[in-house]
Amino acid sequence: MALASWFMLIGALMLSMGFLTVVINRLPITSSMFYLSVGILIGPTGFALFHFNPLEESGFLEILTECAVLISLFAAGVKMPVPVSFKRWRSPIQLAFFSMLITVALVAAFAYYFLQLPLGAAILLGAIIAPTDPVLATDVQVRHHGDEDHLRFALTCEAGMNDGTAFPFVMLGLGLLGLHELGEFGSQWFLIDIIWATTAGLGIGVLFGCLLGYLVWYVRSYGQKITVLHDFLGLGLIATVYGVSLLVDAWGFLAVFAAAVALRQTETSLVLKKQNPVVPAELQDAEITKEADAPYQHLSEGTLVFNEHLERLSELVLIILLGGTLFVDSWSWRAVGFAAFIFMVARPLSVYIGLWRSDMPMPIRGMSAWFGVRGIGSLYYLMYAIQHGLPQELALELIHLVFIAITLSIFIHGLSVKPLVRRHDKID
Repeated sequence: MALASWFMLIGALMLSMGFLTVVINRLPITSSMFYLSVGILIGPTGFALFHFNPLEESGFLEILTECAVLISLFAAGVKMPVPVSFKRWRSPIQLAFFSMLITVALVAAFAYYFLQLPLGAAILLGAIIAPTDPVLATDVQVRHHGDEDHLRFALTCEAGMNDGTAFPFVMLGLGLLGLHELGEFGSQWFLIDIIWATTAGLGIGVLFGCLLGYLVWYVRSYGQKITVLHDFLGLGLIATVYGVSLLVDAWGFLAVFAAAVALRQTETSLVLKKQNPVVPAELQDAEITKEADAPYQHLSEGTLVFNEHLERLSELVLIILLGGTLFVDSWSWRAVGFAAFIFMVARPLSVYIGLWRSDMPMPIRGMSAWFGVRGIGSLYYLMYAIQHGLPQELALELIHLVFIAITLSIFIHGLSVKPLVRRHDKID
């Protein structure tokens, strides 16, 4: 399609969503389903007005998906309830680490024995498809700062963390394919890709998130009359944390999520401390007190609103492109069977095993076992692998499997999310 046609299409979809949001909210469909249907309709499956080739455009798609995931991870992080405690975070951590690892192993075994993929490609496929998605799963995510729902917290926190924890297994798969250095007996992979990259990512995120929180507090507490562009602060934190992480070979996705959580935690702790302060007399002025209190609501909430708008825009563009990759013959039994294995076997088993001895109630475990939405994060990992030299024949096979799995996830999970969440809210 011509550039003018793309502007008209995107504009029409944005206008439509502006008017149809109330209608869509009442129906058992999601915005992703709407965008994907439009993409399929105007793509090769429908009127063939355009065809997006993910292999040829893998570099472009990698950047788009990377930015979308970063924005979504930050938005998820600043909504996390505080204070942070191991008791509250235990179940999400088990989902993000243990359940993700089990998913990688189950998918790799299926791909190796049933799809006849090489071991490296099988592990790579498991790592690509294992992370749940923070972009497309908005209906089962924490809705606002005060949302204490256990299911939404667990799924949001899991999606925030496992986009980073899956990265070592992407590198393991690439290493077994000869595209990444693993070291003798995997020593480099274990020490650098797991231990260093994970701890450094968490450390960088916490450090910069806390620093930003304290810096805004300092500026406001002393009555400095400055205009704080909260949107710029949020985007600046994302870019800085991610850039530093890339520079030192740390996992940037994990760092950005940790930075958002640390920022929220720091803001909240400072506001609570302000309620019972030991304040010098010169700082007792009511105007200064008002100035000190203002940013803590605005920084988190203002940044969140802007980032959620960017998240919705990226969702629209990427899902239309996804629909534009599909042909009628993309729907092979091989790909559909792979998706069914993920939804019906790998996800439920990984959740129930990963949450062993967890205090999460069984009904919430069941909901978590179903809502393992796959989406933009998997697209990013796949494009990342292609950009790192994945052979063309293997790349086409993984594109076929992953794109169908994401498409089915959007439709199947999308149709079930609203009825199940309403039922959960009534019981809860």
